[in-house]
Amino acid sequence: MSRIALGLEYDGSAFAGWQWQNGQRTIQACVEQAASKVANEPVTVHCAGRTDAGVHALEQVVHFDTSASRSPRSWVMGINANLPDDVRVLWAREMDPGFHARYSAIARFYRYVIINRAMRSALFRRQVTCCFNPLDEVKMQEAANHLLGDQDFSSFRAQGCQSNSPHRIMHFIHVYREGERVLIDLSANAFLHHMVRNIAGVLMEIGAGKCESDWTKKLLDLRDRTLAAATAPADGLYLGGVYYPEEFGLAKHAIFALLPADARRFEPGNAEP
Repeated sequence: MSRIALGLEYDGSAFAGWQWQNGQRTIQACVEQAASKVANEPVTVHCAGRTDAGVHALEQVVHFDTSASRSPRSWVMGINANLPDDVRVLWAREMDPGFHARYSAIARFYRYVIINRAMRSALFRRQVTCCFNPLDEVKMQEAANHLLGDQDFSSFRAQGCQSNSPHRIMHFIHVYREGERVLIDLSANAFLHHMVRNIAGVLMEIGAGKCESDWTKKLLDLRDRTLAAATAPADGLYLGGVYYPEEFGLAKHAIFALLPADARRFEPGNAEP
């Protein structure tokens, strides 16, 4: 059996999320059906991180095992030929059997995109979150700095989050403006359910002048989700990339260099969200 890894790009607008759901359109179902046709046998696809309904991916990483022998180009072209227009395979690579798209990951990178103007976008109706109030991205960055390092993110997790621990290690958060867009780039060893969207909701409240920049620190100390801002919409959220130990040969993102050196160590089981 060969273990094949794929990099996926998708628009999550019309999907009920990554994971298989009876009677629902999901990304996993689409990818498994397409890959099974190319392999000429059933395959099960495992992802680096399950995305919710409406969430997009700049580069999701998945893997599957197969007895079929195909070139990387054949996997890419063949699977894409059987995928809907809102999902694309970016690359394919045969991996060591010890590689696992989820459990081998040492960090994830997410991007949250806000269009900051008085009207919604006609062109990106479900690909960005609209904020009508003028945002101060400098103040948002000051607030984001309190979230760095090893923190208890109880105030930023969904109430139904099933993770055993609320602790995560935030490697970096960058808040910056590109014209009408305000972007929030985040990387952590792993993320809790709705963690990025809850952080975005708090930062938008601060950026709009409704709260002070130290509100993030207060929320960390309070450890109470009910005291934080509303969860930001899924529309603006993108899984931007997944980091793996260098020996797997997938650490090709330029943004990988921003990770602290000690975050690149591979400690099996410790990177699981």
